[in-house]
Amino acid sequence: MVTALILSGGTGVRLGGNIPKQYIEVNGRPIIAWCLETFRNHPQVDRIRIVAAPEWREYLRGVIDAESAGSNGGGRRNGITEKFEGFSDPGQTRQLSIMSGLKDMASDTASADDIVIIHDAARPLVSSELISNLIAAAREHEGALPYLPMKDTVYYSTNGKVIESLIDRGCLYAGQAPEAFRFRRYYDACFSLSEEQVMKINGSTEPAVMAGMDIAMIPGDEKNFKITTQADMERFLQLV
Repeated sequence: MVTALILSGGTGVRLGGNIPKQYIEVNGRPIIAWCLETFRNHPQVDRIRIVAAPEWREYLRGVIDAESAGSNGGGRRNGITEKFEGFSDPGQTRQLSIMSGLKDMASDTASADDIVIIHDAARPLVSSELISNLIAAAREHEGALPYLPMKDTVYYSTNGKVIESLIDRGCLYAGQAPEAFRFRRYYDACFSLSEEQVMKINGSTEPAVMAGMDIAMIPGDEKNFKITTQADMERFLQLV
């Protein structure tokens, strides 16, 4: 079983506006609809769970119904309702939101070797090929994440004012979402952390690395960017 855990609890304050960025409508569809469509259409993804604030769930149910029915009222554009498992409560941080979703998956009897794919609703252009590669790598290992090579020279400084040393960028990689993990190993890795450790987590893969899990790296996709700033939004508008 493969479950996509879509994180849609963010406020999007850096983009501005009065609604979270993942709900901003583009061409008549909210940004979250793009990644939902991709996961729904992927033949290896069995379920979709969304982490979202209660006040947005009625809206999201409307989006799911509309996307399932198709824009013309006939046929089925992508039938998200067939895979939709339910909502989970967002946490104070991204990692706490993930752990909320994992708890709900565990209560729905997710098995040890099931795969959970963690993705940001604000990354609308994730490709089916990337999802396939992640699933394949997670089945061979205990998890997988996509990466992009560092293009810029990287310097080390503890105060942000003076360069203290050089870093070999050939050994540095920028991680992307989605990230895929064997469910039980990742669940245990997350819930074995102290509260202090959890609050310091930035990326989904950090708990897995800290727990010594075997995490594969696969090539990422430049188009799979996260919409954070107005420049990101303008880039997205040019691509859709």
